[in-house]
Amino acid sequence: MTGAPGTTTEETIVEEPVEAEKIVTDAPWIVIVWNDPVNLMSYVVYVFQKLFGYSKNKATKLMLDVHHKGKAIVSHGTREKAEADVARLHAHGLWATMEHEHG
Repeated sequence: MTGAPGTTTEETIVEEPVEAEKIVTDAPWIVIVWNDPVNLMSYVVYVFQKLFGYSKNKATKLMLDVHHKGKAIVSHGTREKAEADVARLHAHGLWATMEHEHG
């Protein structure tokens, strides 16, 4: 049974790249809301609170970033979560995009 330990070691080595690949796939994506001339500031605050459960203070800060800086990162997570957040923001009339967070 001298071959069994070698097989186990090889399996462990094979698994490591798979785990590393999974980490890359699950690496954080960010959701950005962009400024637009349509939505009222109070409505944007409301949407941030409703969709993400943010406090009024946090939602207001994010809205002011959108208003003054032109954009704000409003959420992050897996690609699937980011896609869902963008879709929900679009459903509420906000201009949102997602991108891979660069480390």
